Amino acid sequence: MPRTLVFDIGQVLLRYDPHLAYLDLLPDHAMRTHFLTEILPPEWNLEQDRGRDWREAEALQIAKHPDHADLIRAFRANWRKMVPEAIAPNVAVLEDALAAGIPTYAITNFASDTLAEADTIYPFLTRFAGRVVSAEERLLKPDPAIFRVFLERYGQQAEDCLFMDDSRPNVDAAAAMGFSVIHVAPATDLRAEVRRFGFAV
Repeated sequence: MPRTLVFDIGQVLLRYDPHLAYLDLLPDHAMRTHFLTEILPPEWNLEQDRGRDWREAEALQIAKHPDHADLIRAFRANWRKMVPEAIAPNVAVLEDALAAGIPTYAITNFASDTLAEADTIYPFLTRFAGRVVSAEERLLKPDPAIFRVFLERYGQQAEDCLFMDDSRPNVDAAAAMGFSVIHVAPATDLRAEVRRFGFAV
């Protein structure tokens, strides 16, 4: 049975929705969806999670879409609106695990500067025994290399770890390396799932 908990952050501990940054700027849902799929697609933002500088990222898209320059810059400027709240039941699992002395870590796809902001808004993010952050490693889940960084840095064995993530590819990659896994969906009762693996939380 696993002895260590390993959390993702976005959509596991924090609600994340880029649409929230554009509700006032692009009130029409169809226009907002078009912008966030065609002008600033998720793949663009993922490169900031890999460590690309925001100014470089903005310049790249502004060169392609000069008429949308202000809206492109608004993505980073309004980032805090994208993470409006913690997912309270899941954070309670984290806090109870910490209180019980269960080794607790995070592996996250996150830009360094926005994670630093999130740390100030949600201090529980600073309480892990350790974190592996994609932007700092220049690696993204589901690349197995980022999981190897975690295992080697913190002296863990995959079979001793329970990994929780909202992304099916990330969960599948961890499972292929020997982690126990939970695919976290909005309806997931995370406490019940974690208890199923023998954790007293």
